[in-house]
Formats: sequence, C-alpha cells, structure tokens
Amino acid sequence: MAKWGEGDPRWIVEERADATNVNNWHWTERDATNWSSEKLKELLMGLRVESDDGMCEITEFSKVEGEASINNRKGKLIFFYEWNLKATWTGTSKSGIKYKGNIEVPNLSDENDMDDLDISVSLCKDEPETTLLSLMRREGADKVRLTLASYVDFLKTEFTQGMILPTANGVTKQQNAQAPVKSNKTQISSSTAAAPPPSTGVKIPTCKFSLKDTFLTSPDELYRVFLNQEMLQAFTRSSAVVEPEKGGKFRLLDGHVNGEFQELVPDQKIVMKWRFNSWPCEHYATVTLTFTDKGNETELKIECRGVPESEEERTRDGWQRYYCHAIKQTFGYGARLC
Repeated sequence: MAKWGEGDPRWIVEERADATNVNNWHWTERDATNWSSEKLKELLMGLRVESDDGMCEITEFSKVEGEASINNRKGKLIFFYEWNLKATWTGTSKSGIKYKGNIEVPNLSDENDMDDLDISVSLCKDEPETTLLSLMRREGADKVRLTLASYVDFLKTEFTQGMILPTANGVTKQQNAQAPVKSNKTQISSSTAAAPPPSTGVKIPTCKFSLKDTFLTSPDELYRVFLNQEMLQAFTRSSAVVEPEKGGKFRLLDGHVNGEFQELVPDQKIVMKWRFNSWPCEHYATVTLTFTDKGNETELKIECRGVPESEEERTRDGWQRYYCHAIKQTFGYGARLC
C-alpha cells in the first residue's frame, strides 16, 4: 500500500495528519485476558448442583491460565481465547459428610465447540468413594459447560462495546464474527422480542423454532411445574424465583435464565418473555408453551420466536436438556421423546 502521491493509484490511502484510526476501521486489538480471568471466576465460583444424595459446589480456583483478545478488521470482529481451568469442588452429603474434588477444563478455546470440551471431574487423593462424584460428573459438568458458553457470549457482547464506533451517519457497523449484523430490515425475522439497547445501534438477526414432547402426566400437573417455585428448583437443581401471574417475573438456573409471564391460561397455555442473561441487554425471545391432553399423556408444544440466530442451537438444546429431559427425570414423567 503506497503513501499519498506514490505508487499505483488504485491502492492509495491518504495519510491523515492526526494519524487517527477513523471509527476503529483499520486493525485494532483489545486484550481481554484480565477481564476474562475475572469473568470466568465470577461465573463459575459458587456454581452448585444438588440431588437426594447431597450438594456440590465450586469453592476455589487453583488455575486460570490462558489469554483472550478481540481484533477488529474493517468492521469484522475476530475472537481469540484459549484457557486451561482447574477448580476445587466441595461436596456435602445428606448426612453432613464433606468431600473435596477437582474439576478441570484444559481446552476452552475458540477452536473447540462447547460439546467438545473436556471436563474432567475427580475426587482428591485419599477421599472415600461417594455418589456425589457421579452428581458432579453428570449434572455438574453440564452446568459448567452452560456457564462457559455464557462466558463466550459475554465476551462477544459485553466486552466488545466500543470496538467499532459509529460512522458518519450514526450507524454502528459492528459485526459478530459468527453472527453478522444485517441492517436490512427485510433480512431480520419478525418477532415480538425487544430490540437491543439504543446504545448498541444494532438490530440482531433472529429466528424461530418449535419443539414437541410428550409427558406421562396430566396438563394441570405439567402446567404447575412451570409456575411452582419448589418444582422449578427441583428440576433445575438450582435456585429459582418465580411470580406466577401475568406480568410476574421469573429467574432460573442461578440467574442464567430470566423473563416475564405475558399470558397464563390455566392448564392450557403459558406465554413468556424469555432470555439467557448472556444475550444482548434487554433482548427477549417470546416462548409459548401449549399443553394438550392426550388421555394418559400430555403433549407439550414449545414455540420460540425472536431467538438470536447465533443462539438457536444453544437455546433449542437448553429447552430439551434443562426443561424437558430434566422434568421427566425429576418427576418421573418419562415418555416418548420427539
């Protein structure tokens, strides 16, 4: 690339006297290592799972090694992160006996999908055998995987603010490397979800999907599962807050999911604003649950609209794993999976 007045005129870039990188358009880099280290500890510390055998909780970090950065090249964000994590978990049985163990994640990286993460759970040396180890390997590992996915989402939303500045016409050209922002309104699927906050200047592309599943219980019992705080805490194996009324708020999975009930038709339908806390601020999907009596069974139809396109797979998997499967496993409503 030549200086002004030199070389091939097709590749000339004028040299600015103030040397300003206008709107961060040229290559810029932001180090996210320290932020990521603190965010990972914040998200994972205190993570808890419970069962009839007792409770397990991550209580200490012995290793948070790695690095993370975000690069901007002409409006495209490129994310890099690579982490090796090791933490201590403490288990307490129903009889009050305490156990200690380790949990390791050696390959949290932008090169690996969340499903490919190696999550190793073990007991400390000389600790006696306990069923709490199985609880951590099963429920604990799943919860750690979900939490690490939240870290990645935070990295791509919360930490990227200001990486790409508004252009002369006031429109921000920020793009996610995996989920490009489309400014053409016809390219954004319609939904009732709220738009991202005005400060971002960006509308995100959304999608919709539906699921069906069958439960060996009555519509009124299944309906109650989604509104009763004790039952919610039982199948999510975590703290929950719920206000079972129109306009009532809910907060599940230790705050990873929250929203508001928009319509409640007893034993028939629930409509709610629903979001992962890692989604862009104030963006909600609209989730409709329809309960249909099938004699000895209840068919549940789940319709999700306004889900960020980049979150479709994670959201679909979350509803199948942390709602449908967990409800069947907890309350014995097991039936055919669709």
